[in-house]
Amino acid sequence: MAESRSGRRWSDSPSTIFPDYKSSIQRGPGKAPISVPGWDRSLSLRPVWPQLPEGDADLTANGRVNGDPIGERILLEGGLTDEAGRPVPGALVEIWQANAAGRYIHREERHPAPLDPNFLGAGRAVSDAGGSYRFVTVKPGSYPWNNHRNAWRPAHIHFSIFGAGIAQRLITQMYFPGDPTLPYDPIFNATADAAVRNRLIARFSMEESVPNWAHCYRFDIVLSGSAATPFEEEQDHD
Repeated sequence: MAESRSGRRWSDSPSTIFPDYKSSIQRGPGKAPISVPGWDRSLSLRPVWPQLPEGDADLTANGRVNGDPIGERILLEGGLTDEAGRPVPGALVEIWQANAAGRYIHREERHPAPLDPNFLGAGRAVSDAGGSYRFVTVKPGSYPWNNHRNAWRPAHIHFSIFGAGIAQRLITQMYFPGDPTLPYDPIFNATADAAVRNRLIARFSMEESVPNWAHCYRFDIVLSGSAATPFEEEQDHD
């Protein structure tokens, strides 16, 4: 089973071209990557993350104009670890998502669902010394996406994880347990192995839910090794 220099098994991650995901046929690379002469890799591996604005990880507040966003408030917590289970501190974790009605703030968005004036749908956090991150947000809605007849994306949240610099980036999606549309979604099912695919589903945690305030979902991310979370971007792939 092919591994990158980082120990990541790329065969566990979805292919860049998956026929059931129709737009991947046009967007997926048709040729092998090439080296860029003169590129000093060390320049892109230096720490680049500034101090984030206070509240950037609270998506229920960072876009507030005149009230709270609509939808079910949730906590989204987890930890970043390497293949040996060691925490990964200082990683920049970015998330973006649709609002509770399944609508993104984007000029190309055509889904006839309401925008939420108090919800931007994006936030950032830096993993702490123990590799942990935490967001406050609302549970996103499902939405149609025209890939096939009656195609609906399951509720999901996009994750981007940066290491020490922009050359160390991984992208994945997190799904919610019990979603009835998961068996019909070609993006979720592009990860062929069912056991590996299920690593993309968050775990509901009643223990970490806050009484009278918010349910908690936990999404732990393993960055490399045989237990790695499936990722969409093949960085440092060889």
